[in-house]
Amino acid sequence: MIQSLSEMHQVWAWPGKGGPQSLRLEMRPRPVPAPGEVLVANRAVGLNPVDWKMIEWGHVAWSPGHIPGVDGVGVVVATGAGIRLPIGLRVAYHQSLACNGSFAEFTCIDGRSILPIPGGVENVVAAALPCPGLTAWQALRKVPRRITRDVLVTGAGGAVGFILAQLAVCNGWRVWVTAAPTHRDALLALGITDVFDYRDPEWKNKLSESLGPRRLYAIFDTVSGEHAQSLASMLSYNGHLVCIQDRIEENPVPAFTTAISLHEVALNSVYLNATDEDWREWRSAGAELFQMLEIDGLQLPPIETSSFDALPLALTELQSGAHKGKLVVVP
Repeated sequence: MIQSLSEMHQVWAWPGKGGPQSLRLEMRPRPVPAPGEVLVANRAVGLNPVDWKMIEWGHVAWSPGHIPGVDGVGVVVATGAGIRLPIGLRVAYHQSLACNGSFAEFTCIDGRSILPIPGGVENVVAAALPCPGLTAWQALRKVPRRITRDVLVTGAGGAVGFILAQLAVCNGWRVWVTAAPTHRDALLALGITDVFDYRDPEWKNKLSESLGPRRLYAIFDTVSGEHAQSLASMLSYNGHLVCIQDRIEENPVPAFTTAISLHEVALNSVYLNATDEDWREWRSAGAELFQMLEIDGLQLPPIETSSFDALPLALTELQSGAHKGKLVVVP
């Protein structure tokens, strides 16, 4: 335990369902890690769409006063019983939605989920990775690796799609994406085969023409369950439809036709259902993603920083869609 830690800390508290501007800045006693937990002094907080959505919608485990925020980076300053991580270790994390989160100067984290950060990755960059990076990793591992196949990633201008498209290229696939034209050059520079403007009503036909006799082995959709269903007819026999935003309740193609497989991505469910082996895979995936960042083998969308005092405003900007990269708050 570090003795010089302040007994009080600043948090952004949730008063109940409302927009990000409803968050209240409060002083709270510094939390104490329970057995199996790590206390992290936050140095950077990554903002994600799930943050404003939960603030607006609420969560079954939340009551007024809850501290939102899923992604953070900081330094281990205290540990609970059963944890052997060294004090001073620089780490990243993706917090359970059911627990007080990263919109605070200190956060208690399940020790199994902690991701050490390589020395060559700065705090702000590291804070932009956990949620989109681990979501992309989970989506990718749903689909068996078969090289030289064609796959589609929708919404590749967003953080999840941007990372996922790169991982798909690394998998040996021909990767096609949809994105706004402003992202085209950046995506092509990453090895993407081609970029289609999702606002073009003919983009599906254009993709089909580019594929020729081939069909898509997998579709990774970051838009919605309804949007994912609308793409199912583009899949090949035994193809894979991965729904990252929402889920598909019923198979969108008739039985005994293309026999596609449906996949759901639910990153935060790890806290309710993961085994020790699952947590080892989580940490291994995080380590690999950070190593790729360190050697410039993985690019992130442009990052913009904001102060901790301006967190609600930054989150409102993210909600509005005004900012197309990643937003990171620095306490």
